Amino acid sequence: MPLILEVKNIAKKFGRIVALRDIDFKIDEGEFVYITGASGAGKTTLLKCILRQIYPDAGEIILDGNDIAKLPRKKIPELRQQIGVVFQDFKVLPERTVRENVEVALAVIGLPKKDWDARVDHVLHLVGLFDRSELFPNQLSGGELQRVSLARALVVNPKIILADEPTGNLDWETADKMIELFNLINHEGKTIIMATHNMQVVKKYKKRTIELKDGVVFKDMGVEIEREIESEQKRDKEEEKNDDKIGEQLNVVDESAAQKPEILEGVNTEKVGLESPPVSRPVDDLPPSLDVAKPDEEEPKANDVDKIIEHAKKKHNKKKLKKKKKPAEVTGMA
Repeated sequence: MPLILEVKNIAKKFGRIVALRDIDFKIDEGEFVYITGASGAGKTTLLKCILRQIYPDAGEIILDGNDIAKLPRKKIPELRQQIGVVFQDFKVLPERTVRENVEVALAVIGLPKKDWDARVDHVLHLVGLFDRSELFPNQLSGGELQRVSLARALVVNPKIILADEPTGNLDWETADKMIELFNLINHEGKTIIMATHNMQVVKKYKKRTIELKDGVVFKDMGVEIEREIESEQKRDKEEEKNDDKIGEQLNVVDESAAQKPEILEGVNTEKVGLESPPVSRPVDDLPPSLDVAKPDEEEPKANDVDKIIEHAKKKHNKKKLKKKKKPAEVTGMA
């Protein structure tokens, strides 16, 4: 995949507080990347630098070949057309409907009004809000408000989606559905950079994870995640191969059992009792503990392998029981 974003040795201070220090990483087009870390680790500051809401004190941020920090002010609107933003607190306009909130983004980039309907309809269908397009924000749930924010970010057709704690104000079930939606958008080719401290999301939806700690990159777990996914895929393939082999072996056994009794060649039928004479002793005289075949019980046919084996086992067990049988105790003696 081609490189879409490169952050080179970014640093940022607020007075004496070091927010970012020597931040360095690259992101390819189509990646889904988490930026994690404790509160105050620098996640939001990093996203604001990428969006050019604040200037870094040092370093470079190269987006699609252009250094964001060096862009003249008049070029900032063009930059923001390439970046869609989803905020934790939604930032919707309360006096506007869902549709009008999404249209605001198109007005900002100067898209002709004749092109609005097609774009807005598409993104509202994508986020599942088309049927609620005429409702106002106070008529929506938290999850629906976040989807309005996502639709507004998508409608400008950005190259990158920046999401700042998009599940922070949502319960787990709603957050889970929201991440599924981000996954869907990522599968359509959008690059997503998501700042989050929700480790349930990170653990369930395994993606490349850049962890910040005290303003520096503490871990970049992209390689580990890729290896884990590759390992899981390899295990799945091996299990499929083993299942196929077992299936083939079972088929061979089934085919062999269905064949003619040539498979019994070399078996000493006298030893297993196939040619033994029928039981001549009356069944009623035998101890009830012995499980023997009745005289009228049919001998197995030569081509019935399962019955032959079962019959042989019964004969063998009967002989063992006879050997173990003790002589009856004599009672009634003075």
